[in-house]
Amino acid sequence: MTTLFLIRHAENDYVGKKLAVWTPGVHLNEKGRQQAGALAARLAPIPFAAIYSSPLERAWETAQPLAKAQGLTVRKREDLGEVQYGEWTGKSLRLLRRTKLWRVVQLSPSNMRFPGGEALRETQLRFVGALDAICKEHPKGAAAAFSHGDPIRLAVAHYLGLHVDLFQRIQIGTASVTVVHVSNGIARIARLNDTGPFTNDQ
Repeated sequence: MTTLFLIRHAENDYVGKKLAVWTPGVHLNEKGRQQAGALAARLAPIPFAAIYSSPLERAWETAQPLAKAQGLTVRKREDLGEVQYGEWTGKSLRLLRRTKLWRVVQLSPSNMRFPGGEALRETQLRFVGALDAICKEHPKGAAAAFSHGDPIRLAVAHYLGLHVDLFQRIQIGTASVTVVHVSNGIARIARLNDTGPFTNDQ
């Protein structure tokens, strides 16, 4: 059995204000660095076989304290990256909420393709495909995947058999941990959006 730890990046100055998406140079702020350190301490009892990350700085930086504590090197994977929001990249959330497409994203996201970017179904296929590959590489033990809120929501929706239109109902906070047990192609959610302590029997 593979135990996947899906971890959203820690806080940065874009959270709740702008869509950072694939914007380069978005680093953790002071709160985020504290969250990353606390996360490594929380997950200390877990013997990880590997640690993977989105190539974006905010995810990679969140992974570093855990990797250092575990004596591992973070392995970047493009397919663990954020949704490709295209023309929405770097835009203010306050302004985006006024657009007609915002309502589509909230009410029927399965019909949404971001201008110049991905459809959310494509993101889901990409991200779940990456997790499947990680499970095949590590059929036994624990593997961490540091990523972003929407890809993790989409993966959880997939594992629970939920329609993409319902993925926005899943809450994934910064530096939160979602644990998925995968065995013989069957996934079970053990923890969702978790910020509590862990033991080595997770």
